[in-house]
Amino acid sequence: MTTGPSQVSSLNSLFENIYEDAVFTIHEQTLATRLVKFYTDGQGAQTRNLATFPTITAATIAENDDMSNPTVFGKTSLTTLTPGEIGAQALITDLMLETYPQQSIREGASLELSMGAADKIDSDIFSGGTAFTGGSVGATGSTMTWGYLYAAVANLRAAGIPRPYYAVLHPNSWEPLMETAAVAGTVTNAPAYQDEVMRSFWVANAPGLDGIFFSSNIKKVGNDAFNLVFNPWALAFDLRRPIRIEPERDASKRAWELNMSALYAAGVWRPLWGVMCVALASTIS
Repeated sequence: MTTGPSQVSSLNSLFENIYEDAVFTIHEQTLATRLVKFYTDGQGAQTRNLATFPTITAATIAENDDMSNPTVFGKTSLTTLTPGEIGAQALITDLMLETYPQQSIREGASLELSMGAADKIDSDIFSGGTAFTGGSVGATGSTMTWGYLYAAVANLRAAGIPRPYYAVLHPNSWEPLMETAAVAGTVTNAPAYQDEVMRSFWVANAPGLDGIFFSSNIKKVGNDAFNLVFNPWALAFDLRRPIRIEPERDASKRAWELNMSALYAAGVWRPLWGVMCVALASTIS
């Protein structure tokens, strides 16, 4: 007759701990680099300067008029991208490596470092939208409306900015628009659009917009978000050195350092080609 504990819980102290694959800090799905002007031909820390030519306006002239008021045609500086370096470090002790045999701690740390860098890049690009000069709609403390988006599109069209136009909204700013379309029923005569919102929380496009996207990396100040509507040239990402992760042994700590770094410039590029939509993005209860 066998004796001893009869429940698995009584034997837990004898079992090896089982861990899932590394559980990472939550990160937003990065998307900024796919929506903006992307440069990869820069060198080191040199700045990149955008110059523009003057706009020439035609006028009505009579048969014998002598055109004597020419536009001086030359370049003027508009914006500058200045590269900067980012970095982060993870420390993995020998004891950690020896204790968790079922997963690669080093692989997990490398992935987390890369994801942290990607979040930083996304945030840096979208933060450039606060320098847009194509207009600002909405107000701090206000609820996002479809009118804000349509006003932003109208500003771009009135300024002669070419399409495509993309909107990037904080998810909590987008939610009132989704609720209007899917719940309140105030968006009429658009059943296909309402069905899309009901199914997937997002829409591929809306009148005047070639894409509506959502990101928690949109810049916030307090409870307000600086949602963006822009042509891709309004923002730029200038990669000088891709994300790299280098290991270094720290024998006195009995540990390995993983050192991540990258070099890039990001921000506003053609400020007139973008509009801010300021609205609440507070936590939804």
